[in-house]
Amino acid sequence: MNATAAGGRSAFAPLDERPWTAVPPGVADALRPELPAVAEEIIAAISAGVPEYALPLEGRFGEGLRTGVEQALRRFLDLIAGAEADPDPARAVYVDLGRGEQRAGRPLVALLAAYRLGARVAWRRMAAAGERAGLDPRTLYLLAESIFAYIDGLSGESIEGYAMEQAAAAGARQRRRRELAALLIADRPPDPAAAAAAAKEAGWELPARLAAVYVEGPDGGSGIDPDWLSARLGEGVIAAELAPGACALVPDPDAPGRRAQIDAAVGAGAAALGPTVAWVEAAVSAARARAALGLARSGALERRASAEPGERAGASRGEGPTRSAPSAGLVVADDHPVALLLDADRRLAGDLAAAALAPLAGETPASRARLTETLDAWLRHRGRTEAVAEALHVHPQTVRYRLGRLRDLYGDRLDDPDARFELELALRSAPATPG
Repeated sequence: MNATAAGGRSAFAPLDERPWTAVPPGVADALRPELPAVAEEIIAAISAGVPEYALPLEGRFGEGLRTGVEQALRRFLDLIAGAEADPDPARAVYVDLGRGEQRAGRPLVALLAAYRLGARVAWRRMAAAGERAGLDPRTLYLLAESIFAYIDGLSGESIEGYAMEQAAAAGARQRRRRELAALLIADRPPDPAAAAAAAKEAGWELPARLAAVYVEGPDGGSGIDPDWLSARLGEGVIAAELAPGACALVPDPDAPGRRAQIDAAVGAGAAALGPTVAWVEAAVSAARARAALGLARSGALERRASAEPGERAGASRGEGPTRSAPSAGLVVADDHPVALLLDADRRLAGDLAAAALAPLAGETPASRARLTETLDAWLRHRGRTEAVAEALHVHPQTVRYRLGRLRDLYGDRLDDPDARFELELALRSAPATPG
């Protein structure tokens, strides 16, 4: 039969959200004597038909199930009789029931199945009682609609409670994970027992190896949400604030595909990857990642990258570096060990550079630039004049002339391995030509 009557109107009346208001109030009195038996049958059906509730009925579980069923039946008949003035207290019972099911670890589908099963049993028993009481078919139809509408309402209240508890649990777990990440990246090494307890509370297994990913906002600012960062980097990643940005801990960072996942997550943002370490050294990885990003932001890594032999030569002739600057995106701390070493004590690195390069101070700026680039190339190429000339794009005789001047300034220090090593460190800590 077509559901649309002549004239385009629906053949069915709209569903009433409170159909029990149309049931004669006296029906409640006719059905009340059936409640104990109905309650027992519903409890037995749920225990037999829903595996999650196939538990002994003597303890707290059985008491709670019995109370919930009996209260639901009484409330239903009170609604028919028009006796329930304030629905909020009863509503709270079923919201709390949903919360309790989530805390107990039972799936929501089990609770909804119990509601549906209870509705079927209640309708069967109440329909039989109504027939014995002589209720007319229309009243029985309304009674059926009322039972299923009522159960829908209870289901909705419990779904709401379940979702609320789920959200609260997720929020608490995320908070514990932020606290765990903060504990692991703190300056003081974490107590292993305390870290293990915190990880258990957070539901996070301490990995054998991990790496830190440090991220800052635009222009080195704050505003990076640790939860956002951990979600971007994927399942199993935890994160915490690490001023001025945020730091995530990525388990098993060397696994196949993990690096690509990290690259994709940070995109072109300001981020750095620390070294892979044991979890007890998470703070080391975090500190190096933050230091590497600081060097990248300051331009130090770009200057060092552009300070290779030949590029200094181009710079001294006013041509600028021939190598392009590093592209935006992930900075990998392991790619810059010397820069990080020198950055660890900037004052010491500066003092070393000043002392090692002091013999050049009396030269003119142009001469100082030429001698600095020649000294750097000579150290890198282990004194091979032809290689130095090729790197600097000058004639070998020019190199010999400059080396003669350097020997005038440095003397036997150029033959001392320790002195040469200090000169190399000095040139790397102050790659720009002194002026």
